[in-house]
Amino acid sequence: MSTPSRRLSSGLHAEMRYASSGWQLVVDGTPQSHVDPERPQLLMYEYVQQIGHVVDALPAGPITAVHLGAGALTLPRYVDATRPGSRQQVIELEPLLVELVREVAPLPRGASVRVRYGDAREQLSRLPAGLRGTVDLVIVDVFSGAQTPAHVTTVEFHALVRDLLAPTGVVVVNIADDRTLAFAKRQLAALLEVHEDAAALADPGMLKGRRFGNVVAVAGRELPDLDDIGRALRRDPLPGKVVAGAELRRFLGGASPARDADATPSPAPGRGVFG
Repeated sequence: MSTPSRRLSSGLHAEMRYASSGWQLVVDGTPQSHVDPERPQLLMYEYVQQIGHVVDALPAGPITAVHLGAGALTLPRYVDATRPGSRQQVIELEPLLVELVREVAPLPRGASVRVRYGDAREQLSRLPAGLRGTVDLVIVDVFSGAQTPAHVTTVEFHALVRDLLAPTGVVVVNIADDRTLAFAKRQLAALLEVHEDAAALADPGMLKGRRFGNVVAVAGRELPDLDDIGRALRRDPLPGKVVAGAELRRFLGGASPARDADATPSPAPGRGVFG
């Protein structure tokens, strides 16, 4: 089977690689998403499973969701499958990436998913005014190649995201980091400065700085049931845990929040991380 691909406007090369479990989106050699359009509830990547647990812990029924970063549209499909009737907006910088994904894995008919193009931070101010204060879930999963740009990691950025949220809405952030965890701690500190509460989800090895990987942050005025999420994490193929409250503050160790004046991109993964 051929491997559909596109040269993106950034110059990066994106391709959809077929495997028995579905399709994998790979950008310049970095696996970014997995999707099986026939099984939208199948979440293969560990961090995506963790985000899925947060989605599942939200109050029952349709939700309003905003996704910053399209990937393979995995999580919009998951929300559509598990919460029929949901309204979703996706912001993605690269139209050709979405074109590639939809070529091999079209969205389900009837899915209420609107895709908008442009920089994630810039487009926040261009969303319909009626969304402000009504969004149940914002998922931040923004990458340029293998790294998250600095301008979508800061206190100022997260304040813009907060303005979208309903009183019980939450933001979920995929944070890629190396063993130092310095980048993750600064983003978590930024979330705690902007929101009333926050928590981190990850496998214990990642939290102990044993490898390059992902930490999923969740923040808002009122978090979903963390006990339910913790039980779901323990059932995952790679069991994870929830870090919240006093334990989260000990984990942060006084890390300063990322701000526009001093933020940095996420660390680049070393050679062999995705080998």
